[in-house]
Order: sequence, then C-alpha cells, then structure tokens
Amino acid sequence: MGCRGRDSRSALLRVVAMRNEQGQLLLVPDLRRCSPGRGAWLHPTTDCFDQALRRRAFGRALRVSAALDPDPVRDHLEAASRENRPNEGTESGFDADEHPMSTQR
Repeated sequence: MGCRGRDSRSALLRVVAMRNEQGQLLLVPDLRRCSPGRGAWLHPTTDCFDQALRRRAFGRALRVSAALDPDPVRDHLEAASRENRPNEGTESGFDADEHPMSTQR
C-alpha cells in the first residue's frame, strides 16, 4: 500500500481496522491473516507504513471514513525492527574475522 510495490503474501503484513472498547477505530496488524473484515496489505517496514499514512491510503483501502489510530501497527513494526537488528558490540563466527568458524586455516 505505501510503496505500491507488489510482493508475495508471505512477505506482506495484513492490517485490519478494529474497534476498541471505547468505540475508536484502530489499525491492527493481523499476524495470522484470518481476522474478519477487509484487510490492507503492506511491506512490514516503517518506510512503507509511513508512506501509506502520508497518502492516507488506509482509509481508502479499508473503506473506512473515520479517523484510524495507527499506533498498534507502528508499535508492531518498531518491535520487529528491533528484533531483527544485530547486537552491537559482540561478534562471533563469520562476522568476527570475516571467516566461517573452522578449526583449520
């Protein structure tokens, strides 16, 4: 949605609109891809997400005219990017000396 690029379904994140207890519409990541209702697909990156927000693409894709709270999706994407970030400070194996771990040299 954000970058308008095509990709396989397994590489994309499905996002749906759900109401919370107060009746406010939230954008929620659908990790199992089985939540009811209309879904929107985007690359699981903050860049693609920010582009979709700037273009106001979620309202059109989900066919919702009310304002959507994007915080749950943003939190999910930021947590996923922190998990994928390598540890800084310690290196082991291939990264340490640019050679695979081996007993023979």
